[in-house]
Amino acid sequence: QNYLDNFWPDLKAAHELFDSIVQARRERESESQENHGKEYPEHLPVEILEAGIKSGRYLQGALNVNKHRAQLEAFVRLQGFGSKDTG
Repeated sequence: QNYLDNFWPDLKAAHELFDSIVQARRERESESQENHGKEYPEHLPVEILEAGIKSGRYLQGALNVNKHRAQLEAFVRLQGFGSKDTG
């Protein structure tokens, strides 16, 4: 803000862009506080997931995404299994 005010006081588009970025950041911080610091809201409560994992209804694993082909290539590695389940 200081840079824009001192060096580009007449550049209206830059000031509008800066204000837009500040507003978006505030909204994101507000959403983050509402979600208790989590970037995405949970689909199911933790208690239900834990119970489902214990009962065998749900499986727990890690999602691995190819950083070079993220839109096309990913797989889930299930805990306790040696093979890969692809999807």
